[in-house]
Amino acid sequence: MKILVVGSGAREHTICWKLKQSKRVSKLYCAPGNAGIGQIAEIADIKAENLEELTKFSADNKIDLVVVGPEGPLVNGLVDMLTEKGIKAFGPVKKGARLEGSKSYSKDFMKKYNIPTAKYEVFENSHQALEALKNFDVPVVVKADGLAAGKGVLICETKQDAEEAIKSIMNDKQFGEAGDTVVIEEFLDGTETSLLCFVDGKRIVPMESARDYKKAYDNDKGLNTGGMGNFSPNPIYTDELNHYIQKNIIDRTLQGFHGEDMNFKGVLFIGLMIKNNQAKVLEYNTRFGDPETESVIPRLKSDLVDIMEKCIEGNLSADDLQWKNEKSVTVILASGGYPENYEKGKEITGLEDVDSDIIVFHGGTKLVGGKILTDGGRVMAVTALGNTLDEAREKVYKNIPKIHFEKMEYRTDIAKL
Repeated sequence: MKILVVGSGAREHTICWKLKQSKRVSKLYCAPGNAGIGQIAEIADIKAENLEELTKFSADNKIDLVVVGPEGPLVNGLVDMLTEKGIKAFGPVKKGARLEGSKSYSKDFMKKYNIPTAKYEVFENSHQALEALKNFDVPVVVKADGLAAGKGVLICETKQDAEEAIKSIMNDKQFGEAGDTVVIEEFLDGTETSLLCFVDGKRIVPMESARDYKKAYDNDKGLNTGGMGNFSPNPIYTDELNHYIQKNIIDRTLQGFHGEDMNFKGVLFIGLMIKNNQAKVLEYNTRFGDPETESVIPRLKSDLVDIMEKCIEGNLSADDLQWKNEKSVTVILASGGYPENYEKGKEITGLEDVDSDIIVFHGGTKLVGGKILTDGGRVMAVTALGNTLDEAREKVYKNIPKIHFEKMEYRTDIAKL
């Protein structure tokens, strides 16, 4: 099989790494890829946003399967375009991807199908949004409706912070058109957790659980990021909690898929807040999470090509997903200043010095003149497996100091339970 993976982050490096292990893959391409992906796949120099070029490349190269990593191309209809050309694609069509593309649509979907979530209101006018703040206690959450690279959710400790957030999103267009509409939402406390699921149009099959760390700095300080680390499995999952999530969230979400005629196929990411053995949905994403993928996929024993094909064909079962007993820990190495202003083009050294059982997935990297340089905010994801979370954690933090680039930053408290 010839496979094209679309995207350029550590998530896509992980997907390529796993697909490369399948005996069924004869040729692996990635567009646009990064320095690490270029070591295991042929790079096609096409941006993930260039849907027409990606479709043409897939047709010209007789690609058997296209795997779409990032949310942007999904929300903009890449899977629809490929399907029209008779090219098999893994990921939801535009109608399904709207669950991530519009936070207001997503919240309305949850409300319609009685899926537990935070109280919320939606506004297209900043004056009305500011006026409605009196209906909410603080802390309060202000969300840009559209895609904002994981940074459009602002947790506001005071009413003044919330007012500034609304003005920044709606009036100053901090996130561009994504902020034309905002969602104001009650703040939920508890333990945040991530649940990735494969979906085949008829059933939702959860993967192993994980926990993401969104804040930039230790002890959950600083701004929200795309994610600074992760571990899997998450010990908060009990049989009682699993039963609650299946009955109140997964089954009702599937009911919603059918009710809205979504024919949803691909990956559904459910962000959850857990309290007292119950869960509420924070958000849906309609693709593999990042950095969840870098922790969860290395624990998957099964062939990822088989799973993706079964999702597309509509015949996936829970038995198709076999998992290693080992635990995993992932720590993100970021450019100094991320998620705000940071510099690119710093040389990365020491990658050849890490232990052989450490997996380094490249995120924002590029190859220039034989050197690997930083090319983004989240530069690399360092992952280790171990018999316990502590063992995996120890391996990761023992190896991170071997990797160097100027102004490298990372959290030191990932998986510290």
